Amino acid sequence: MKTHELYCPALPSKLELIAPDALSSRAPLLPLGAMMMAGLLGVASPAQGEEEKTMSAVTVKANAEADMAAYLAGKTRVGKVVQDPHDVPQAITTVTRALMEEQEANSLREALRNVSGLSFNAAEGGRSGDNMMLRGFYTFGDMYLDGIRDTAQYNREVFNLEQVDVLRGAAAMLFGRGQAGGVINQVSKTPMLYGSNKVGVGVGTDGYFETKADLNQRLGESSAFRLNVMSREEGSPRSNPVTGASPENQRTGVAPSIAFGIGSDHEITLSHLWTRSNDRPDYGIPFTNARPDQSYAKSGAYWGLSNTFDDSETNVSTLSSLYTISAETQWRNVARYGKYYRAYWASAPGSATSFSSGGSAKTREFTTDNIVLQSDLNTAFNLFGMRHELITGVEYLREDSQRWALANVGTTASPLYRPGVYTTGIPNEYHGDTYSAYVQDSVEFAKNWTFTAGVRRDEMRSDYVTVAGSGSTATATRFAGNFGENSYRAGLSWQPEADQHYYIGWSDSFSPTADLYQLSGSTYPAERSKVSELGAKWLLLDGNLAFRTAIYHAIKNWERNTDLESAASILTKKRESNGIEFELAGRMTEDWEVFGGISLIDAEILDVSPSAPDNSAVGQFPRNTPKLTGNLWTTYKLPGGFKVGGGFDYKSKRTGYVPTRTYANPNTVPSYLRWDAMVSYEQPKYTVKLNVQNLFDKRYYDALYDNGGFTVPGQARRVILSTEYKF
Repeated sequence: MKTHELYCPALPSKLELIAPDALSSRAPLLPLGAMMMAGLLGVASPAQGEEEKTMSAVTVKANAEADMAAYLAGKTRVGKVVQDPHDVPQAITTVTRALMEEQEANSLREALRNVSGLSFNAAEGGRSGDNMMLRGFYTFGDMYLDGIRDTAQYNREVFNLEQVDVLRGAAAMLFGRGQAGGVINQVSKTPMLYGSNKVGVGVGTDGYFETKADLNQRLGESSAFRLNVMSREEGSPRSNPVTGASPENQRTGVAPSIAFGIGSDHEITLSHLWTRSNDRPDYGIPFTNARPDQSYAKSGAYWGLSNTFDDSETNVSTLSSLYTISAETQWRNVARYGKYYRAYWASAPGSATSFSSGGSAKTREFTTDNIVLQSDLNTAFNLFGMRHELITGVEYLREDSQRWALANVGTTASPLYRPGVYTTGIPNEYHGDTYSAYVQDSVEFAKNWTFTAGVRRDEMRSDYVTVAGSGSTATATRFAGNFGENSYRAGLSWQPEADQHYYIGWSDSFSPTADLYQLSGSTYPAERSKVSELGAKWLLLDGNLAFRTAIYHAIKNWERNTDLESAASILTKKRESNGIEFELAGRMTEDWEVFGGISLIDAEILDVSPSAPDNSAVGQFPRNTPKLTGNLWTTYKLPGGFKVGGGFDYKSKRTGYVPTRTYANPNTVPSYLRWDAMVSYEQPKYTVKLNVQNLFDKRYYDALYDNGGFTVPGQARRVILSTEYKF
């Protein structure tokens, strides 16, 4: 067995280990410690029925720098148990911490530029915060934090994330109600028994300044404490030609966590995430003749005022425990309470005469309180000569939200909106209780052949109140949203060798969307999606490079695809999406690493709902769905501690529909190709790095408000110089 140079935060700096007999890298249901060891050592056991072989000693050289340069994820829990992504019978993209840090991608939006087939929405239908499309389907109901639903409207940061897993395709059987595009799961950093401490600072153009720290301290034989903190300010070259105001972001975050029993039969982790934002939001520029208005784009015109704002505070507390009952059985329990607050007054672009009054006011204040209880059990056993890997679990989710529109306490010419001053004292409200249970079994019925089947039941009891009008004429209407739905997953895998995986899968999902303020949820059936996927995964160059490809077909019924706050918001009764994806991640040579992907999508609206004004949407390409997307990031180590890197992000043209335009001539943003570059000087104790984002200062349109008349220009060229000290 050859030497593998890997970073293992739970091990001393250098340690020789003897690989256990018959340790299987394809056994995702081993105890957590054993599974991590199997993934780190890259050890494969004989297939069932083969003669067991004694493996030779393996030397593991812990190397933090090697890990920080790794774009190939070694593990994921996106399938409810710790697995190698190579073994998941579904397309999955993992954006690692190393990739995010090298690109200076400090927000979740920036990190997700590494995911092909993904595009961005702009303030869709009052849906503020992170809002993406994946494979042409919206994802704001498919955001997760450590496997727990995270659909509140806020801007997510990555300072406390170890990686971001994007599981493509319908995933309701594993996660509950959702869409056809996939699940975006953020994976938090956790305390380690061993690991370096890091502090860093970055300065850049347009007022960019960031400080951050990742501090880990061992407390005892099996306990540790970790603290991640961040503070960042960002400006913009865009400005209001009348008032001189410019967009800006001010973000702060603190994330402490403590763990007990690390590596033992009973691990307990308690964590908290606190973030705050004080931004001046940018809603972009208007369309003229169905295209972005170039006069405003070239001049950098901004409709915001000095007193427009977007303020938020997020608090998420989580308690998790992992019991290792036996060598092949684990029981995981999680309890979470999340409290989210947000208030904003944004200025949507309008005419040239509206600069002084901030264009069209978009106001909102809301609070969200979520309680989640999860319990998952996984075990492995032999029955009738076949290997079974069983996972089962239950979940309870309580969601409470209130939302108001802010009142103008100024004048039309000089507007002023303040939190706590509402157009009506009656809030829009949502209250929901969801009870869920699931079971899935993976059966190796023949050598190297595994069949997976699972079912989940969700019972949702909810009610929501919508308010029409304002002041004394305001009226409230209450709706009940009670749903009981099954979700299914099935797949067939063939892994003839440890480095090859071929699979075919089918999955479905449902989404009543009442919890997302989709008011038409009371009138029409829940959204239903069905996805079929044929894929292959290979590990190349002794496992250092992963290459995957997938072909998929998705059908979605009763899609809510216009303004979420409209009671008549369904236009698509049925549509389909067909696509093919390619992705490469890992190390080409000892010094050369690469991460890239290509996605091609062919989609069509097949039928419209009874609420549609006409049939003009039939046969059209769906909203904000680029036919071709691609991304690449690659780095190369030079002598003397230097490293150079760069890459691109490409999206073909996208369309958005507005009531005043026909589907035959929709608003459209053109394709774009953005290049980034990086050079760094790395030493054992410190790193100095220079990033240039949008290297050629390309004018492009990043986010599309697909139900309105504006689009948000992308990041102008930005230069960031950062340094990091390790101790």
